[in-house]
Amino acid sequence: MNYEILIAFIGATAVLALTPGPDNIYVLMQSITNGKRYGLATVAGLISGCLVHTTLLAFGLSAVIKQSDSLFFTIKILGACYLLYLAYKVFRSDATIAVSNNAVPKKSSSALFRQGFIMNVLNPKVTIFFLAFFPGFLYSSTISTVIQFYVLGLLFMLVSAIVFSLIAILSGAISKHIIKNTKAAVVLKWLQVVVFVGIAIYLLLSENK
Repeated sequence: MNYEILIAFIGATAVLALTPGPDNIYVLMQSITNGKRYGLATVAGLISGCLVHTTLLAFGLSAVIKQSDSLFFTIKILGACYLLYLAYKVFRSDATIAVSNNAVPKKSSSALFRQGFIMNVLNPKVTIFFLAFFPGFLYSSTISTVIQFYVLGLLFMLVSAIVFSLIAILSGAISKHIIKNTKAAVVLKWLQVVVFVGIAIYLLLSENK
């Protein structure tokens, strides 16, 4: 069991959770508009949806990996290409973070939980990202790949939940900092590019456990 791989996975997950994206921006907006409790409800919904994607990945991809090293090689090449594509999209995007509490309708905490869950489960990009991200971080040659994917999925959910919850709790301070510091968006943009490219390279160098 390679703990260094798990630590690298946790670090990469934390950076990705911190960089601006649809999910954490949505959490920030709901927290600013409705309050921290409603932001946390949104977080709970989004994170719960990750369990569905983890299950699909564990019972789908694990069988493929067991069958053939060549299939695993194909998957990691496609995964690396997808991550590089994400890096390119971030590179081409504007380095801005829009913060406005006027465009977010107020909803109950239960409605925000449901919406967060549905947003995550019905987003095929999450499944594709998991498919690209997780295979390079399989950490053991003796533990079942199903178990390994669930461990990675639960770690992803835990780290993302902690980061997203902090965003909800500190939403007021974060929004003020973003408004005052225009360079923050630029730094986060390039950090995201570096992480995507780094994970792509790591995935290409990984071996089938």
